[in-house]
Amino acid sequence: MTITQLQYVLAVAEYKNFTLAAEKCFVTQPTLSMQIQKIEEELNILIFDRSKKPIQLTDIGQKIVTQAKNIVNEAGRIKDIVEQQKGFVGGEFRLGIIPTIMPTLLPMFLSNFTKKYPKIRLIIEELNTDEIILRLKNGHLDAAIAATPLMEEKLKEIVLYFEPFVAYISENHPIAEKVDIEVSDLNLDEILLLQDGHCFRDGILNLCKNQNYSNNSSFQLESGSFETLIRLADEGLGTTLLPYLHTLELKEKDKLKLRHFKEPKPAREVSLIFPKTELKIHIIEALRQSIVGVIKGAIVFQNVQIISPISKK
Repeated sequence: MTITQLQYVLAVAEYKNFTLAAEKCFVTQPTLSMQIQKIEEELNILIFDRSKKPIQLTDIGQKIVTQAKNIVNEAGRIKDIVEQQKGFVGGEFRLGIIPTIMPTLLPMFLSNFTKKYPKIRLIIEELNTDEIILRLKNGHLDAAIAATPLMEEKLKEIVLYFEPFVAYISENHPIAEKVDIEVSDLNLDEILLLQDGHCFRDGILNLCKNQNYSNNSSFQLESGSFETLIRLADEGLGTTLLPYLHTLELKEKDKLKLRHFKEPKPAREVSLIFPKTELKIHIIEALRQSIVGVIKGAIVFQNVQIISPISKK
């Protein structure tokens, strides 16, 4: 059997469909089917139960898939070892970034990174945390940037920075006169939130978890855009919380509406996440150094309280 044949097995196990697996592997369906059949004949077993819809793994097939993942990963590690020995930092690298981080962080490091490592072909996708975890586990991402901790056994996290939460308050709001605020000053009923699926939303709910929520607001809105939440706050329809890096790009007149929290400041932990198999670790380290290098000059807060991105609703 070959590494390629094992990759075909893993594709069918993931997509539970020979045609779709062939498309993802960029081969014809007959070619993929024939190669898998060769492995089954060589081992004198059936890896897949083709009578079921969708296709299911047999009992022995499940054990083979587990071992195949290890073999394919270790084959990739051999290539990594050779490239590192040669001092080569390049190749395709698939990176996922959550929506509340991508617009602010990516412009800060991408240009310098691509100039310093021109042989790396970065493929960047904006994905929510659940999709990132799934793709990392399935081998469709090499690494990701997201709010942590995620408590995922098969993933490793390296902290990049801590990003404080900042309140955006309209001029006529009762707490606008305060210089610094506390969590107890917030009213969960009037906080404008991102839509469900954003970990920053879960962070806010966790931050305010000890408050009573009456749901007495005259309207309910959940947006995927900080800009929308800011405009609604300007109209006096509520308050909102923003990640610190997002506030750096606001107009000067809007920065006057920002209120920072007293120390310890509530903050989210932002990390570089990758499978514990640690493939392409030389690129991961290059990425880490590039991000940490630019972020040091942007975030200077030290005394923070980490708010979990995991929903506790």
